[in-house]
Amino acid sequence: MTDDQPHDPAHDPAHDDARHPDRGLAYDCTAAVERALAALDLDTKVRLLSGQDMWTLPAVPAIGLRSLVMSDGPIGVRGQEWSAEDPSVALPGPTALAATWDPGLARRVGHLLAQEARRKGVHVLLAPTVNLHRSPLGGRHFECYSEDPLLTGAIGAGYVRGVQEGGVGTTVKHFVGNDAETDRLTVDNRIAPRPLRELYLAPFEHIVKNARPWGIMTAYNQVNGSTMTEHHPLVNEVLRGEWGFDGCNVSDWTAARDTVRALRGGLDVAMPGPRTVYGASLAEAVRAGAVAEAQVDDAVRRVLLLAARTGCLAGVPAAVSPADVPRGIDGRAVAREVARRAFVLLRNEPVGGARRALPVDAAAVRKIAVIGAAARDARVLGGGSATVFPEAIVSPLEGLRAALPDEVEVGFAVGADPRTRVPHAREGFTLRARYLAADGRLLAETPQFDGKVQVMGRFPEGVTRQNLSAVELTGSYTPQTSGGHTLAVAGTGELRLTVGGSVLFDGRCAPEGNDPFEAFMNPVERRVTAELTAGESVDVTLRFVPLGLGPGEGLGGLNFTLGHSEPQLDADAEIQEAVRAATAADVAIVVVATTEEVESEGFDRRDLRLPGRQDELVTRVAAANPYTVVVVNSGSPVELPWREQVPAVLLSWFPGQEAGAALADVLLGADEPGGRLPTTWPARLDDAPVTTVTPTDGQLPYSEGVFIGYRAWQRSAPVPATAPAYPFGHGLGYTDWEYESLDTTPDSVRVRVRNAGDRPGREVVQIYLAPTSDAAPDAPERPGRWLAGFAVVEAGPGESAEAEIPLPDRAFAVWGSAFEGSAASGGGAGRRTAGAGSRASTPSRRRTVSTTAG
Repeated sequence: MTDDQPHDPAHDPAHDDARHPDRGLAYDCTAAVERALAALDLDTKVRLLSGQDMWTLPAVPAIGLRSLVMSDGPIGVRGQEWSAEDPSVALPGPTALAATWDPGLARRVGHLLAQEARRKGVHVLLAPTVNLHRSPLGGRHFECYSEDPLLTGAIGAGYVRGVQEGGVGTTVKHFVGNDAETDRLTVDNRIAPRPLRELYLAPFEHIVKNARPWGIMTAYNQVNGSTMTEHHPLVNEVLRGEWGFDGCNVSDWTAARDTVRALRGGLDVAMPGPRTVYGASLAEAVRAGAVAEAQVDDAVRRVLLLAARTGCLAGVPAAVSPADVPRGIDGRAVAREVARRAFVLLRNEPVGGARRALPVDAAAVRKIAVIGAAARDARVLGGGSATVFPEAIVSPLEGLRAALPDEVEVGFAVGADPRTRVPHAREGFTLRARYLAADGRLLAETPQFDGKVQVMGRFPEGVTRQNLSAVELTGSYTPQTSGGHTLAVAGTGELRLTVGGSVLFDGRCAPEGNDPFEAFMNPVERRVTAELTAGESVDVTLRFVPLGLGPGEGLGGLNFTLGHSEPQLDADAEIQEAVRAATAADVAIVVVATTEEVESEGFDRRDLRLPGRQDELVTRVAAANPYTVVVVNSGSPVELPWREQVPAVLLSWFPGQEAGAALADVLLGADEPGGRLPTTWPARLDDAPVTTVTPTDGQLPYSEGVFIGYRAWQRSAPVPATAPAYPFGHGLGYTDWEYESLDTTPDSVRVRVRNAGDRPGREVVQIYLAPTSDAAPDAPERPGRWLAGFAVVEAGPGESAEAEIPLPDRAFAVWGSAFEGSAASGGGAGRRTAGAGSRASTPSRRRTVSTTAG
């Protein structure tokens, strides 16, 4: 067991650490908050409950209150600009973090993110996202952790502790039921009390009770007839009343709809500003007698408490002393470690009767074919508000070339490009963005990581909505290949592209459709072709005159893109070239991926197929070379119809900026893949238990009850027609494990495992409960098993390791009734040989919970 790994995900010893913010009653700023509140008039109070712009709350110098700055996460800290001007460390996606099954590692991720937040002047991180994987079609599936509430809560609690130990607040989101994207602004999710309590509220409850977050973000959607920004029973009675949450409740951006109902429903802050349902509208409601000023005071107290905790209220020590804040964390090292520990080895069979396909023995190969568009242009993060701009990205191709000896030839072939949009200009380009006034005067100039220029909320210094007229993305490009290069422009406005002194595009682009988020994030694209010569640099300038710069003062934004792709063969020829490369190589490594058109905020998926002709590519490469390794670069499940045709399948999720370096570590055996599946992977979409994410007449019934994910696959009846491709908790390593013993008490399980292989390894011990055979006939239906606890252990060859995992009362409980349960070991993770006592029952226990639901 590592020092930073808690034995019990339901109760991390770090929560009792003296360094933990708000430990017990150690942090008390009540008197200071009351003094500050007493000095405020009504108009100032209501102003504090409304964003002054996209990301900040107003300052009140008279009481020593600084402006509180918020920023999106969850894989990096974007800051106020949402641009490449101030790069961010880009960590692996949330599904990857959950695949580590390591709350201690999540805590270290939090420390890094707090360091990043402090560097960018951010006080509150709008993360983590702890909604559940109700359906694999959920478009934001990649931004959530798991289909299991315990794993979600444990990873989320580690994340929250880490961030707040760095003196930065969190807002756990989206409370509650934001489990899909279709009609997310209006959908009414109809959730019965039992699944609401046992599944969807459970991660929030776990985090509130074990990590004490300083903030919660309420969702757009409705639950059982009330929008979450107005949901008095769930916010005031459950979140604050039952669980004791004392933090600040922030709306999702533009989610607050009604002044009086929002305040009565427990919403403290309406974002973004300056025009919200609070501010002047709230003051008017108080003066009209529609709400009491005392209710406003309660909300302001919570805002002032958040300010005090984050060091934004003068005269009050912050919740974390500067001396206790973790510092000096290497962001690249953490990103690389999380990625390789998150990779899940789904399949690893011998090749030609010899050793297993992975790890690749670099000393035994002379030629490797790396195939797939995502091998060269790595998909490192999901689309939408989770997007950040890293300083650099290591692609799989770059990572392998850097790690392999010089005598190993590494070839590349695109094979099949799944993208429907031209990728952002990056390799071979040197770019900068120039912000210009109407008279041509230069207002600001910023370096560009790639061809995407994006600003949301705050422009570079010296630039305002009033003085900005145009932006020029300019620089040079040195092609590596001669021929017809595809260039693309995208943006809502007038665009003029000049390459080598010739104007290739000059026109106006307008949005298609009525969704403002989609129009901003994915503007219309136009393509042109330029004949270029390898090695000859050309000047490139894309001038953009936007049609608009946002809906109003404080909400400025722009987004335009220069795309580029090298000369390409036609689709059939690309696959044929890949097959030839694979045939001539000792090993073929195929990287398949989803795209932003498949996985992104704002829409749900239509199917689980890999886009484009990638399935065909894998099948044909595997037929040409029996030593084919497939790397799946997606944030959520995809169908793998060829999985039995290749000896090795490795899941990399969205692996962050160090993708290629981490992949080389794992493929070449410097480290083993440490991940286990945090969600079930069905063989086909039709096999998935829940495939309905589209409302009917505005409502989406959660008619499956508690049977989502593996709970549905473990249901006694109706049984899914086929087994999943890979079950929850599955994952192989590079060594073998034997379970030697399992000892139980009424309160815990002690498991002893032995590394039976020839190299060090890491195992995730998973404890599941199962119904007893003598359960009462009228007992509520339970799945065949459900997760009750887990722990990560490490051991060298021949060594044993022991984990003691508590069994919390909640694991045995059913909402609204009693239940008797028994414990069972194992989780389908890795190669295992059951030893003596590897399965045993605990003494029967009965637990009863209240029958009232919020």
